[in-house]
Formats: sequence, structure tokens, C-alpha cells
Amino acid sequence: MTVAFRHYDFPSLSDHLRNAQGMTGPLMREIMDKACRRIPSLRQSERTARLMQLIDAEAWTDVALALMELELPLWHVRRIAYDEGEWHCALSRERELPDWLDAAVEGCHGDLAIALMSAFVEVQALAVEASRPSVPSVRPAIDPLYEPVACENVS
Repeated sequence: MTVAFRHYDFPSLSDHLRNAQGMTGPLMREIMDKACRRIPSLRQSERTARLMQLIDAEAWTDVALALMELELPLWHVRRIAYDEGEWHCALSRERELPDWLDAAVEGCHGDLAIALMSAFVEVQALAVEASRPSVPSVRPAIDPLYEPVACENVS
């Protein structure tokens, strides 16, 4: 795993979002602390200042969209729909493709900001999974009988 995500369990953050009644400042800050890689490196830039102003104003949907713009520059909102009391948000890397060809990540909740952030957390979890090497990086133990030998062929 990457250093930024080493100490956090994404399924528990997804469960926390799923069980939340509505977005709150502490919940948004938890998401930013645990699921955002780029915000700490931006420090006090104009973008982070705007993000903090949106949080102070409790403009949760705008905060969610601004976070996606900062953290997921290759992903786009493909669809936002309200159906039977729930918001459905789909994020995609290729939103021009037909639905049946696209591998969109979807989040749903009764609160729009939480639906957006659920999809955001799922994409971040996918990024962590994709960054893992397929081969373990543990070095094999050195054989105690192994001794390097210098050999020159001077023919």
C-alpha cells in the first residue's frame, strides 16, 4: 500500500459513510484525513483555502465535487440520479462510453454529498488495490552456506 493509506481500512470508512444520516464537518474532515493523498501536499494553496471555505459554509455537495476535482483528476461524474429516496452517483474514467461498456464506480445514499463521497472512497480504494505489486517484495533468506567467490578467467 502507499504510505498515505497504510494505516486506514477503506471498508470501515465506506461503512461509516453508509451508516451516516447526513454529512457533517467531522465526517468530511475524517474523509479528507484518511482518503485524500494530494491535499496534504498542497498545503495552503488557493484550492485548499476554497475547500476550507466550503466546509465552513457546510456546502457539502460543493466540497465533495471540489475534492473529486483535486484528488481524482482522471475521473469524472458520469451520472447523478435520484430514485426512490436515494441519490446514485457514478464516477467514471471514460464517461463517453455507453453504460454497458463503462466500468463506473457507484455510490448511493439518501444524502447527495454522502453518495458522492461513497463513490469517491470506492475509487480511492481501487487506486490502492491497483498500486499493489503482483509479486511480493520480500527478499529471500540468504542461504547460510552461500559464500560469494571471485573467479577470474585469465586465459
